[in-house]
Amino acid sequence: MTDLRPLLDIACAALDQTSGLVTEMAPGAVQAKGDRDMVSEIDFAVEERVREFLQKETPEIGFLGEEHGATGLGGSLTWALDPVDGTANLVNGIPLCGVSLGLIENDRAVLGVIDLPFLGQRFKAAEGHGAYADGSRIAVSRTKVLSEAIVGVGDYAVGEHAQERNVRRLALTARLAESVLRVRMLGSAALDLVWVASGKLDASIALSNHPWDMAAGVAIAREAGAVVMDIDGTAHDLRSAATIAVTPGLRDPVMGLLTVL
Repeated sequence: MTDLRPLLDIACAALDQTSGLVTEMAPGAVQAKGDRDMVSEIDFAVEERVREFLQKETPEIGFLGEEHGATGLGGSLTWALDPVDGTANLVNGIPLCGVSLGLIENDRAVLGVIDLPFLGQRFKAAEGHGAYADGSRIAVSRTKVLSEAIVGVGDYAVGEHAQERNVRRLALTARLAESVLRVRMLGSAALDLVWVASGKLDASIALSNHPWDMAAGVAIAREAGAVVMDIDGTAHDLRSAATIAVTPGLRDPVMGLLTVL
């Protein structure tokens, strides 16, 4: 079994390398990555710095970054980085974005560090060692009733087949609006997941599962006591079609809502 403690320290040191980049560097030229998708110069700068650091510190571990792809894959461990999760928020001056670095072992997220630079917070967790925000232990809420729940949902789809993919998302939003206290679309999967982990949200439902978006937040939410699953209720891993994190008391009620999909 992999000793995750030293790797958690390395992951924290990797994000230390990006200190100030997101908050002090101008987004610069914003490039289109497709229909209503974008990448900024900050995304590239953060990924390049973290990739370089981790290649020196852990050359035996593969690396997958959202902007420059994969290197050194093939072993049981892979770092997964989203250099700015919530780029659309960032370039529009909305402070809800994060730098998200996860570690995947055999298709399962086992470690995560997420910085929310404009909110001045760092969340971290390693499997079996608990989840923390700025050094303090965190845990999910105890909410058990849908009508008392605040639920975060992932962004609507853009790009190819977006209209047909959004039929499911709109149906989900409608079901949630009828049942829960409030629905929130914050524009950052990393933020959604750490807010579930710290009890600010009672559930997060994203009908997607890119490893750079989800790995770190999944590891943190799970260590904070969340149930993290696929849309059919099975345990979440890299092959999952969706990423659903809920406080344990809401698992069955949320699964009941998902039958519409």
